[in-house]
Amino acid sequence: MDAEQLTRLFRRITPAVLTELALVVLVALALAWLIQTLLPRLATRLHGRRRHWVLALIPTLRILVVLVAIGWVISLVIEPSLRNMVAILGAVGLALGFALKDYVSSLFAGVVAAYERPYRPGDWIEVDGCYGEVRHIGLRALEMVTPDDTVVVVPHSRLWNGLIRNANNGDASLMCVARFYLAPEHDAHQVRRLLHDVALSSPYLKLSRPVLVVMEDHPWGSRYRIKAYPLDPRQQFLFISDLTARGKAALLAMGVEFARVEAMARGGESNAG
Repeated sequence: MDAEQLTRLFRRITPAVLTELALVVLVALALAWLIQTLLPRLATRLHGRRRHWVLALIPTLRILVVLVAIGWVISLVIEPSLRNMVAILGAVGLALGFALKDYVSSLFAGVVAAYERPYRPGDWIEVDGCYGEVRHIGLRALEMVTPDDTVVVVPHSRLWNGLIRNANNGDASLMCVARFYLAPEHDAHQVRRLLHDVALSSPYLKLSRPVLVVMEDHPWGSRYRIKAYPLDPRQQFLFISDLTARGKAALLAMGVEFARVEAMARGGESNAG
């Protein structure tokens, strides 16, 4: 673009134009300050949904003020003509393309997710260390609720470069694992039978699915795992707690000793060596 084209692009700057530009900037700053100051004070006097609605208005109104101010400034500085508008819109479109590339990537990933269905509402998934139930699947992201009742928003673009672990994959059954770490001196067959009976007597057990008790031997002792299914995936934490509490009580009543932390640490070091 040469000097003549640049001259045609911009208006002639006069003292009146500079004065108006300064007023626009000052008014925009004043409105943004008022929005940031007054609306939070108003929200403190409200309760429930009204308070959250007012707080959600703050960033929206600030963005509107900024956009109106930018548009006003552009109309004062740029000569309004078809060629200039095409150039400005092209530059804005290029900037938006770079700014929204992640958003567009999430939209395309959402289309892929709707076709491949790696997760569905009601599935229990783990993404980047966050584990929870999928409650809503939108165009750009999904919402999952953790066991601590925290809502986590995960963009669909995690399909491209991350691992998504699905615990039940659309099924009504979800395997739970209760772990026990025991000292070496015990009867393994008797412990396995006892833990199997503990699982069968749980009120949360889904009887139509199998119950497994798996044992692994280590230098510090033995690790036992009860693998079973609760009646409902949402009962998984109650189920594991029930298995752990009653299993521990039954093992103590049988006289079995649990593995010591020091022994487990030494065993881990010997395995690593």
